[in-house]
Amino acid sequence: MSTLAVTAVLTLVIVSGRLIKYLTYAAAGELSPEFVLQSVVYRVPGMLMLILPLGLFLGVLLAYGRMYLDSEMVVLQAGGVSPKRLTGYALGAALGVALLVAFLGMYGSPYAWKQMDILYQKQSEASELDMLTAGRFQSFSGSNRTIYTSGAEGSDALGLIFVSESDEKTGKISVVMADSGRKVDEKNSDTRYIVLEDGVRYAGVPGEANYQVVSFNEYGFQLPPSNLRKRSADVNALTINELMTGDSLKYKAELQWLLSLPFLVLIITMIAVPMAKTNPRQGRYAKLVPSILLYMLYLTLLTSAKGKMEDADLPIFSLWVIHGAFLLLALSMLFAAPVWDSLLNRLPSIPSLKRGKA
Repeated sequence: MSTLAVTAVLTLVIVSGRLIKYLTYAAAGELSPEFVLQSVVYRVPGMLMLILPLGLFLGVLLAYGRMYLDSEMVVLQAGGVSPKRLTGYALGAALGVALLVAFLGMYGSPYAWKQMDILYQKQSEASELDMLTAGRFQSFSGSNRTIYTSGAEGSDALGLIFVSESDEKTGKISVVMADSGRKVDEKNSDTRYIVLEDGVRYAGVPGEANYQVVSFNEYGFQLPPSNLRKRSADVNALTINELMTGDSLKYKAELQWLLSLPFLVLIITMIAVPMAKTNPRQGRYAKLVPSILLYMLYLTLLTSAKGKMEDADLPIFSLWVIHGAFLLLALSMLFAAPVWDSLLNRLPSIPSLKRGKA
């Protein structure tokens, strides 16, 4: 339960940050609401690959730490439950999380990345007309243009439409009103136009009487290209089978990264069990900050080694050297517990808040 709670909170925090970033573009009319929602959903599997190990790590710390604080561990140890047996219990849950992380890395996340590629491709082909909202004035970056339409009559057709465009250099403003409009795509090109029908165009400088009024049957203007950058092919979109057939260092580094993540879950769980041992006088969260720093060091070393492997600065087995070092650390904390206990008990205690008397 602690693992699920921590994972849910961390996922919500990270997803909210992504959502806020995209919502600013959606509010300006640069991105469609469907794109915002789908892009956030498709990023969740990749996020969970790193959130789940941290959630399990903190879950073990919180659950076992509370049992130490409530003296339940003293009773268990008196009944013959050794720290190694506690580690075995924790590894049972960790094995399930490791299998889930392996599935996400090998199949779940690549599928989501492929869907993201398709989504970005569709969004990059969208024009201002595709993101217009009926009954709302919308301004778009890349141009000093504001567009309003009463509603769409079809996939490429609009109802009553109003367009205002300003020139910052001359101060001239042009306003166009038309009964209808349509989108026109140029063949073999990304160039797009809006063609207005049966309307009037007013152009001039505000405050001056010298302005132009032009009636027209058809009036067209070019739409600026989409601001969304097209995504290039990414190794994150490749499954484990596709990575195994690749010969580049980037493919090999990604393969080693995916294979090593389940071991991260198991090793970090073995570290969490002895780190959860707390003295009631120290408080429940005395070792929480050092434990998180140790986890961040572990993850930072792995990500840095992965980047170095892609640049051929480190051999391809570097990730396993880091895993081996932390596995030795975990085993030493289990089999040399008295030494580590004397060291960890010297950590400063975190004072707890006491309720005042009524």
